[in-house]
Amino acid sequence: MESSHALPVKPPPRVFAGTRRAGRASGAVLPGLAVAVAVALPAAWLGRLVPTVGGPVFGIVMGALTGALLRRMAPHGTAERLHPGFAVVGRQVLQASIIVLGTGLSLSDVVRVGVGSLPVMLGTLAVALLGAWAVGGLLGVHPETGLLIGVGTGVCGASAIAAVTAAVGAAEARVAYALGTIFTFNIAAVVLFPPLGHLLGMSQEAFGLWSGTAINDTSSVVATAYSYGTEAGQYAVVVKLTRSLMIVPICVALVLWRSFGRRARGARQGESAGRRIWRAFPVFVVGFLLASTAATYDVIPASWKPTLPVISTFLITLALSGIGLSLKFSKVREAGPRPLLLGAILWAAVAATGVGLQSITGWL
Repeated sequence: MESSHALPVKPPPRVFAGTRRAGRASGAVLPGLAVAVAVALPAAWLGRLVPTVGGPVFGIVMGALTGALLRRMAPHGTAERLHPGFAVVGRQVLQASIIVLGTGLSLSDVVRVGVGSLPVMLGTLAVALLGAWAVGGLLGVHPETGLLIGVGTGVCGASAIAAVTAAVGAAEARVAYALGTIFTFNIAAVVLFPPLGHLLGMSQEAFGLWSGTAINDTSSVVATAYSYGTEAGQYAVVVKLTRSLMIVPICVALVLWRSFGRRARGARQGESAGRRIWRAFPVFVVGFLLASTAATYDVIPASWKPTLPVISTFLITLALSGIGLSLKFSKVREAGPRPLLLGAILWAAVAATGVGLQSITGWL
């Protein structure tokens, strides 16, 4: 006969450990996500009212202003609690928006636009990297800071900076300088490039190629090009994704160079080069290519096609709202005059080189 006082049997603690961790993670993300959605909804509405500006531009501006107000007026610690949600929106949601964009582009377009942009892309990349080395040296910018600004300008902004940081272990302060500089000229590009494109009489394809090769970060490329036109946006995204692939050979070269130096000095071996490169690789590029493959072979139902661009545009607006909410104006100030000057010179040189190479290759 069983005792009435027997203790209840409890499941092993590990049974629900994953669920508890997932719950804590979602709880940390949801407040910031809710604030980003609250900013993105009116930004998307304003973007429909003023399509020449577009929802993404309104999103990043309104997000930056809202973030500054939260940090100044909200109770202490509120901004820190919201940051995990902002980070997810600014990274994962942005990557998801690029993947959804892939559903509107066939793989044949990816190959055609990507290959056609190769001379302009490689030329602007060379100007950015060589300029960072030469001009950075003249200005007395630390070589590591110059490298980060160079790859951020020549490849894909914050993503390239993060990848190179993972590859070479750059100091946190120098990463902050580079990010502050890159963010400054991302915002300048969103404002200045569309009117410059109209002034130069650029076609949709030409502007898409120019913005895809001459603007730093993916979010800024998307915001700038789509404010110029849908076709320009599609071209720019494909060019930008092709350009992002340059992260791989650059990181491989840097890791091999650093590893060679460490072996020569007899330093201890850290994480393997292959693992560092794998972690640095922008996996969303694979998702974009898979989505493009689905579009190429008509796997996507026809009834979905009118809705997918709307979803993608809102996701982009949401992502830029999160990036704006995370932006701290102090980072721009911390960049200091010399790194900021280097970023300005490289940004102008890459933009001018892009226009010149397009003129030579017949894109203008």
